[in-house]
Amino acid sequence: MAGNKGGVTMLTQAPRGTKDVLPTDSYRWQHVEALMRKTAAEAGFREVRTPVFEHTELFLRGVGDTTDIVQKEMYTFKDKGDRSITLKPEGTAGAVRAFLESSLYADALPCKMYYLNAPIFRYEAPQNGRLREHHQFGMECFGGKEPTVEAELICALFELLGGLGLKNLSVHINSIGCPECRPKYHQKLKEYLGERLSDMCPTCQERFAKNPLRILDCKEEKCKQELKDAPVMLDNLCDECREHFEKLKEYLTEAGIKFVVDPRIVRGLDYYTKTVFEIIMQSGREGLALCGGGRYDRLVEELGGPATPAAGFGIGIERILIELTTQGLLPEAPGITDVYVANLGADMAVPAFTFTQALRKAGVKADCDVCGRSLKAQFKFADKVNAKYVAIMGGDEYARGTVKIRNMQTREEVEFSLDTAAEETANLLK
Repeated sequence: MAGNKGGVTMLTQAPRGTKDVLPTDSYRWQHVEALMRKTAAEAGFREVRTPVFEHTELFLRGVGDTTDIVQKEMYTFKDKGDRSITLKPEGTAGAVRAFLESSLYADALPCKMYYLNAPIFRYEAPQNGRLREHHQFGMECFGGKEPTVEAELICALFELLGGLGLKNLSVHINSIGCPECRPKYHQKLKEYLGERLSDMCPTCQERFAKNPLRILDCKEEKCKQELKDAPVMLDNLCDECREHFEKLKEYLTEAGIKFVVDPRIVRGLDYYTKTVFEIIMQSGREGLALCGGGRYDRLVEELGGPATPAAGFGIGIERILIELTTQGLLPEAPGITDVYVANLGADMAVPAFTFTQALRKAGVKADCDVCGRSLKAQFKFADKVNAKYVAIMGGDEYARGTVKIRNMQTREEVEFSLDTAAEETANLLK
């Protein structure tokens, strides 16, 4: 019996780290998604939809085998053809693969694309705002080498988040250099860290040989203390990277975007070059990182394409919804039904159904009984779904070729000819 109970639980409970979006809540997502689509379209970005899973090699080469995502968090499995497949742990690599496979680099550049409500999978401990399956909105721009690209991405984010009502936003920016200047900085950083490594956490010790830059991202308090006087990349940039960063600051200043230069931002993915950024919302004394992104000029080439500068960002939709809910910034749920068509008996079920279809064709949210309820029960249901009007089909009115429309707020009633009732009811709602 215990086994059966366990089986029933598995059948009726979503896997740990996943969450249903119920019909009562889906309007919240639609509200946020509508503004995301509008923001992207206004900046000339078009939607791309990539598969939920990709060949594992894409993420090993694109995201980087020294990242936490690849080492600890990917959902990887063998398919029936013995191919290694991975559920998407982030959105950029799939967008780059689509850019290459369809030879979009041969079209007029820049190529601007966005993805929306894209499921992202990471095996990690579920916590508030972080699920094993979550959903992202991202914007990616291929072919633009100027810092204008990062500036417009950041401006789009401020437009989006501000449009949703979120306040106290600033962007933290950094430059992590390029293959020309980063190796020299790595050497300086390793010399500094080498004297302190024994006092740092095991993860930092592991990163030391493969990717010392990632050590700067450590959240362990004892490691933060050891890193206080570490050399910073900003002091070691080549002329090109320094000029790029200074221009970005100029663009953001001109756009009225508040920014903080933060040399500790490195981001958790290996493909970034030059600019990296995070949008921070000040909440009490702590700042909450709502999203992040940056430039990845070598990723297209790394995955087998022509050298193509690129930049982008990803933002978790669940995290945004949590903040909007906490701050009371979401709109009220829209009504399910504007007009409920009640019938006075089984013989009126077909006319009620027909009138419901006519209302829908007139652009009215309409519904009718599908449960064989009594008239009293139909009115109770109309109340529950907050119907503005009830159309009563049957009786003397139907015999006269009319339908009675009752206002559920005022209880006032009007009669319309069946021939014109759908349009006239639609006008009532206007």
